[in-house]
Amino acid sequence: MSRDHALPLPPDRRLLLKGALAAGALTALPDAAHAATGGPAAAPAGPGAAAPYANPLVRNRADPHIHRHRDGCYYFTATAPEYDRIILRRSRTLRGLSTAPESVIWRKHATGAMGAHIWAPEIHHIDGRWYVYFAAAPAEDIWAIRIWVLENTHRDPFQGTWVERGQLKTAWETFSLDATTFTHRGTRYLAWAQHEPGMDNNTALWLSRMADPLTLTGPQVRLSTPELPWEVIGFKVNEGPSVIKRNGRLFMSYSASATDANYCMGLLTADADADLMNPANWSKSPVPVFTSSDTTRQYGPGHNSFTVAEDGRTDVLVYHARPYKDIVGDPLNDPNRHTRVQRLGWKPDGTPDFGVPVADTPTPSTRKES
Repeated sequence: MSRDHALPLPPDRRLLLKGALAAGALTALPDAAHAATGGPAAAPAGPGAAAPYANPLVRNRADPHIHRHRDGCYYFTATAPEYDRIILRRSRTLRGLSTAPESVIWRKHATGAMGAHIWAPEIHHIDGRWYVYFAAAPAEDIWAIRIWVLENTHRDPFQGTWVERGQLKTAWETFSLDATTFTHRGTRYLAWAQHEPGMDNNTALWLSRMADPLTLTGPQVRLSTPELPWEVIGFKVNEGPSVIKRNGRLFMSYSASATDANYCMGLLTADADADLMNPANWSKSPVPVFTSSDTTRQYGPGHNSFTVAEDGRTDVLVYHARPYKDIVGDPLNDPNRHTRVQRLGWKPDGTPDFGVPVADTPTPSTRKES
């Protein structure tokens, strides 16, 4: 990590981790491959749609990532509030993830690299192997957060051995996190958040081609920097990118501002025929696409991923949020960022319709008597 005092110091993650957990209800659920590779657009919900899913889907799990594998199962991982391990769940249904057994596939080191702040894991299956991308810092320098990779060659990620494949190297040794990978027209890309030396922000969004699941190749380009009023509340943050391909375009969602009730989601859009490595080919929504709601009492929705419902067609938004606006004490000590899911709609112009974060699902004790 650079200590050049002519440059801004790496940002304190307390700014990035200040809240976000919400409730969501879902209709049906699809085929994981579609959300990552761009299958048919989701069908509108109708009378025959599945009943809404209970939300929160998984309590006390932030930065959720759900991968639907070709074996028909959903694989779930997320940030644990102790920031000390990487967990994994599996279910044949999205609803089943709520009660699926949870396995710890890796724990932080007691000292040295990967000894603190284990954040935002994502699980991907690439070329017959499983990979988990996650953020971690040295135990002795807990804000020197970087991107790291685990690999498992077993067909079942709950078996075999998760091997530490080291740090995924970017252009600079600066605060970096929230890596996600996707392919487009035969090329694999990595998108992530990182502080650029000399820039007056906390993190911007970056994109690079990959030579393999562990190595970036060619230039890394900045797609977005926090600059709009809703991106710089509390802190100047763009983070948590996630990509979905539909209707001849690529859409990259991301999260912005401090992670309290101001945390929200923005959207970048590129034509499927465009050169993705040219930042000019990406347009940014001038307004946030997913925000806190006093009506549904969900606050700081963000750090999303996309998956597909069991019907193989309906797109599903996965995210976290808090069910209250005010946080008592240090937000890092507040464990109540919960995983939520809800149907992702599509507007007539072919762009995603995120709607609003849905309310918590009523329980028998909270339902009003008719």
